[in-house]
Amino acid sequence: MEYEASLDRALEAVPDIESGGDRLSVPSAGAQADGAFTRFTNLDEVADALSRDTEHLHRFVQRALATSGKLEEGVGRYNGSFTDGDFDAAVEDYTEEYVRCSECGLPDTRLVQEDRNVMLRCDACGAFRPVKKGRRTTRTQQPADAVEAGKTYTVEVTDTGRKGDGVAHRGEYTIFVPGAQKGDVVEIYVESTSGNLAFARLA
Repeated sequence: MEYEASLDRALEAVPDIESGGDRLSVPSAGAQADGAFTRFTNLDEVADALSRDTEHLHRFVQRALATSGKLEEGVGRYNGSFTDGDFDAAVEDYTEEYVRCSECGLPDTRLVQEDRNVMLRCDACGAFRPVKKGRRTTRTQQPADAVEAGKTYTVEVTDTGRKGDGVAHRGEYTIFVPGAQKGDVVEIYVESTSGNLAFARLA
């Protein structure tokens, strides 16, 4: 009887953790071209979903993308051309490093400063571990043949798209150039990019 009473008291002291998966619902990143920069439009919303400081997440994204940036009113602005997927991958790395418990896999954690070390304490299972820094970067610096919004390039039009637009190639990028014809060598201004696709106009 005494054992059962002690067990009941212990169970009452355990935090009420809901079941049903990891309960972590993070919105997809929003990338928006801004000249030679890319804006992470909902950085503040993502940080809030992770229960982490926006500035802390912003600094991690800079390191993961190997670039410089600025945080303005909850929006991250990063030097270079990046996609939604690039930002999502950085957020995933951040989640594994600074949010999700390595023991139970739940996101019920908080960052704790102990001496000079940043520790991750799990309120669900009680695990307590140091943050594993420098796991990996999501993306390296742009290659020499990368295509960036807001920049001008000289390209050869080698194909014609279904809508009659000229199609050029630079590295892994396919560039659509309205008004250009197959065989033309033209100077173009890149207005926007999406993944390995670029949309330009004659400069």
